[in-house]
Amino acid sequence: MEAFRENWDLILDGFLNTIQLLLVSGAIALIVGTLVAVARVSPVPILRGVGTTYVTLFRNTPLLVLILLTYYGLPEIGIDFGFFIMITMAMGLYTAAFVTEAIRSGVNGIGLGQAEAARSIGMPFGMTMTQVILPQAFRLVVPPLASVFIALTKNTSLAAIFGIAEATYRMKGLTRDFPAEQIQIFIGIALGYIIIVEIISFAASRFERRWAVR
Repeated sequence: MEAFRENWDLILDGFLNTIQLLLVSGAIALIVGTLVAVARVSPVPILRGVGTTYVTLFRNTPLLVLILLTYYGLPEIGIDFGFFIMITMAMGLYTAAFVTEAIRSGVNGIGLGQAEAARSIGMPFGMTMTQVILPQAFRLVVPPLASVFIALTKNTSLAAIFGIAEATYRMKGLTRDFPAEQIQIFIGIALGYIIIVEIISFAASRFERRWAVR
């Protein structure tokens, strides 16, 4: 495995960039997805409409198209935060639509008596969601959220198309420089992605057992 022996530092740097893309875009997805999920179950019709429109728009648009629109479109109107921020924003907003639906399913899984009890003691909608409903909903949706973030891990490979030196980008360079070792390179990089996915699955399993609703 000459390719890996000679380029171990580049491969490690590629996976560190992959993890960085995953963490930043995942944080954006979790924050935006939670807010949109709250809007989806809001008693205010306008907020419900905004939430529904957001999910419909982002969930049904290919991620590559969103990245292209973000990368080439936003600078045309004077918005340019640098490519890393732009691509993580595109991936985060795209993934937020799936986070929204996962959290909304958890909210719908909470008994109506919980919200009614909160309202009976004078809690407004916002406090009911943050103090009563969402903490329970997150416990219910650990497995689907883990699946969303696993999909996001694989979606980070799209950044290679635009020159970000993450794992897939490094793989393309290695296969070009070491054509006789292409299969080994594919398998090695794939194992790296599998390790990241297994870490997410392990963490989700631990959270699910710890937060199990009895």
